[in-house]
Amino acid sequence: MKKLKIAGWALLALIAIALVAVFSLAQILKPSYDGVVDTPELKTEVTVYYDTYGIPHIYAKNELDAFRTLGYVHAQDRLWQMELLRRIARGGLSEVFGRDLVDTDKFMLSLGIDEATKRTLTTLDYDSKMVREAQAYLDGVNLFVEEGPTPIEFHLTSLEKQPFTLEDVLNTIGYMSFSFAMAHKTDPLLSNIQNKLGPEYVKDLSIDVDSNTVWIKNYKAHSDVIPVVAVTAVHNALDKLPVPQFIGSNSWVLGPGKTKSGKVILANDPHIGFAQPSVWYEAHVVTPEYEKYGYHLAGVPFPLLAHDRNLAYGLTMFENDDIDFYEEEIHPDNPLQYRDAEEWKALIQLNKTIKVKDSSSVNYTYAQTSRGPLLNGVFEPLDSLPPVSMSWSYTRLDNRVLNALYGISHATNISEFESHLPDIHAPGLNVMYGDAEGNVAWWATARLYEMPEEANTKMVLKANAGQDPIRYLDFRENPSAVNPPWGYVYSANNQPDSVSGLKIPGYYLPENRARRIVELLEPKNDWDRESVSEMILDVTSPVNPTIAQDLVGLVADKEMDEAQSGMLEKLLKWDGNSELKSVEPALYHRWMYYILKNTLADELGEELFKQVMSTHFLKRAIAPLTKNNSSIWWDNVGTDETKETRSDIVLKSFEDAWSSLEADLGIDVASWTWDRLHVLEHEHPIGQVPSLRDFFNVGPFPIHGTREVINNLAFPYTDDFLYRVNAGPSTRRIIDFSDIENSMSILPTGQSGNPLSDHYEDQAEMYVNGQFRKMMMNKKEIQDQAGSVLKFRPQK
Repeated sequence: MKKLKIAGWALLALIAIALVAVFSLAQILKPSYDGVVDTPELKTEVTVYYDTYGIPHIYAKNELDAFRTLGYVHAQDRLWQMELLRRIARGGLSEVFGRDLVDTDKFMLSLGIDEATKRTLTTLDYDSKMVREAQAYLDGVNLFVEEGPTPIEFHLTSLEKQPFTLEDVLNTIGYMSFSFAMAHKTDPLLSNIQNKLGPEYVKDLSIDVDSNTVWIKNYKAHSDVIPVVAVTAVHNALDKLPVPQFIGSNSWVLGPGKTKSGKVILANDPHIGFAQPSVWYEAHVVTPEYEKYGYHLAGVPFPLLAHDRNLAYGLTMFENDDIDFYEEEIHPDNPLQYRDAEEWKALIQLNKTIKVKDSSSVNYTYAQTSRGPLLNGVFEPLDSLPPVSMSWSYTRLDNRVLNALYGISHATNISEFESHLPDIHAPGLNVMYGDAEGNVAWWATARLYEMPEEANTKMVLKANAGQDPIRYLDFRENPSAVNPPWGYVYSANNQPDSVSGLKIPGYYLPENRARRIVELLEPKNDWDRESVSEMILDVTSPVNPTIAQDLVGLVADKEMDEAQSGMLEKLLKWDGNSELKSVEPALYHRWMYYILKNTLADELGEELFKQVMSTHFLKRAIAPLTKNNSSIWWDNVGTDETKETRSDIVLKSFEDAWSSLEADLGIDVASWTWDRLHVLEHEHPIGQVPSLRDFFNVGPFPIHGTREVINNLAFPYTDDFLYRVNAGPSTRRIIDFSDIENSMSILPTGQSGNPLSDHYEDQAEMYVNGQFRKMMMNKKEIQDQAGSVLKFRPQK
């Protein structure tokens, strides 16, 4: 007995020691928000006040010290995220996650971002203020890399920390630019559909510019406007990326005539794939000459979204087409040559080595033409086609995006701000602007180009066939509106108007959100911060009820039981709302999924159908396709003896939807509430390991909203029981110039990417509940409410 007691006490002692060790390790690995950091090259002391939500308010006497400090505090909360983002463009994910990411690394290397970065580095003015501030930021990052605690993800993956460079900054910007693009998911896919089924099938997918939807209106108040001269592997590769992709956004800016106070209000909620940590890192930086409350990408020194007391700006995705694919002609007797105009040229061969965790390295070679890299072999939708190259504005033209981010973040008025926008050649962005002087503006920023009329840029083009760009447009020709007479500007990734009649091809999203935004903004001229915050959370679709009514009309004369008739009656009266306790969205979206599946999958096959479902054009096609009684897609090609009609497919899809909802949610239709289906979980890359899921992931939460409403909580249409939200507002910001110090924001999870931090998920439930928090700018209020203070002092 005595021995058992001794053994028991020994076991308890070991457990206690283990708990103390775990607790001690946790304390060591947590971000440090208090204390003093001795900092090389710092000229004067810098004070960082952390507010209630862990957002740093950096007070410095000069900008170099401020950005050096920003780099350090950014790294201690987001070093793991910085590490992943810088690895994507240079093919470095396999070194972290193993062989499953080799194809993803090959694909990303083939895009040429890393090569374009190397070219850009040779053109930088290293004595410029921009580069010196960027390098100061990197010095701060690297000080944390050298002296700070190693985040737990590095321990779990056995990854060694390495210093960060300007190359990493540019590669991260390059990934962001690619993430906005949709052509890689669309053009080869549409070419495959046309080759397999014929042009009549593509015609009914609404891929062209649609003049019947809500367009963003231009307003050119100036007289100097220049006249205009008349995929499986990629899906798999992108699905495996351990970081989110940029997909859409809303923004509107209300001029003085539209607000109760007579002051400008800016609202912005960029739509990005959900992940943990969330995309944006907030930081308030103040020096005697510079102040910005900004939202930063991991590893990028200058904010993409920001405001101060004078001006505010936000972004949405332009969705213009800046990628074209070309079928190349290879020399019949020499596979290392291709035809460029009238001569044969040698393919440029690029050799890369991909390091692979727990395995030998992979040597990888890809070829380039003058138009861009050949993607056959790494891009499965192209494997059945002759060699195809990808021409992308981002890698073909001079890269000054970092200059643009620096310039707009340091601008003091609308003229200075606009002067830096031509430096954004890619990605295409809608830049939204408002200021304390009462100006509101929208500019579509990208290096647009005019194509020959016969060139269908949604398909793979022919090299050497007169289908190259005719010319690049001057920035003054881009769509824009500055202080329009209707009093506001907005963007919801919808089709912009053209200048001088030139259509701008793109991958624009349907009019649903744009129509709702205009519908709400037009009649009201007394907007304030509270009413704008209600609007940014709006979950009503102006389009879905009309579609639902049409569908109900097609099955109204069919035999239905009482429960079915009752639900159809609800859909007839539905206002398009997607609140948590509403039941109409459950039937509508399940029905819509089966309509698409029963309409498209028989012709496309399972893999192509899956790819089509992930595209923007499919979202645009839903409304016109369901109205098109004569579409070639309605007939089920698997039933030779009959020719199905729209009514046949709609009825079968209703029966399929009903059966699946009964199987998933039970026969009591009153219990088919949206909160049982529509859920959000923020997934960390390491949270894919089941035993670590609860520690790294945040959620799941039931959440209101749906696809293509203002509060756009998107999910893929699949056979899955749950509608798993995978993208939505990456922040919700409302900047009110009548009360700038009480402007509001929210992040989806928390400010810190360190799972041991108190700020890892402290905003998650607020976000789901539609709440906001103050973006603090008053120094005394910040000091009074500071939860902790971190000082940076010059190293002696």
